[in-house]
Amino acid sequence: MNWQQAKAEYRVYLKIERGLSENTLVNYGLDLQAFQHFLNEKKIQESPINCSPETIKLFIYETAKVLSPHTQARRIASLRGFFDYLVFEKYRSTNPTDLIEAPKLGRKLPDVLSLQEIELLVDAIDLGHPQGHRNRAIIETLYGSGLRVSELVTLNLSNLFFKESLIRVTGKGNKQRLVPMGRIAKKYLKIYIEELRSYQKIVTEHQDIVFLNRNGKGLTRQMIFTLIRSLVAKTSIQKKIGPHTFRHSFATHLLENGADLRTIQLLMGHESITTTEVYTHLDTQYLRTVVERFHPRNSS
Repeated sequence: MNWQQAKAEYRVYLKIERGLSENTLVNYGLDLQAFQHFLNEKKIQESPINCSPETIKLFIYETAKVLSPHTQARRIASLRGFFDYLVFEKYRSTNPTDLIEAPKLGRKLPDVLSLQEIELLVDAIDLGHPQGHRNRAIIETLYGSGLRVSELVTLNLSNLFFKESLIRVTGKGNKQRLVPMGRIAKKYLKIYIEELRSYQKIVTEHQDIVFLNRNGKGLTRQMIFTLIRSLVAKTSIQKKIGPHTFRHSFATHLLENGADLRTIQLLMGHESITTTEVYTHLDTQYLRTVVERFHPRNSS
């Protein structure tokens, strides 16, 4: 088995068996490609079947000089998953990455927007622009339902249930969940779909996609990033803001207003509760307010 064959089979496994997104598949592929490039550069004649722990260690050592700890950790995880697959399929008996430790990473929290900052960004949307109401619906849906940007751009009309105020979302691993449609998001989704989108010429294969560009095709992730950057530029907000900032703000604001972690986990589509805990970042002022309000020693 050569590297091309092994990578192709592994990609099929990740897509069909594990249902991973195209974006994740690309990242796995790039990591494996980097390792194969390293082997070629060093003239190391090892196949996926006989690749040794020493070669993996040399690759990690060499790339550690130029990569961030996060990228290094991801590459180790990619290689570990790849060789786990080969072991599972009985192409080899051991995983050469078993004794390799990934760098310890701190849990970096993204910025969270205040409600006032959300309103500043919303107010920056020009509703007189041909795509104004679409853009308002995008921002309200990101913040009102906590969607990932990949979930937003692939959202289908057939998964919007206005009567029940619910959205059926297809998340990571093709897992589906139902999330409430925020009241304001519902208002602007209906305006966009009924008064603007319905009069647009739409490319056949994009008929069921909710958010479209002016050419009647689905939006890309990059278009959402560009939209948000343009809105931030119109405000005085200095934070680094992307689509995920709205998702983080959605979870944080729910928590601050009394929602429990399990509920937030379900709404966010997290497989593990430990992932949801990243969104429990609360500033000291809020923590102090909770103690002052609920601790029996602080009652009047």
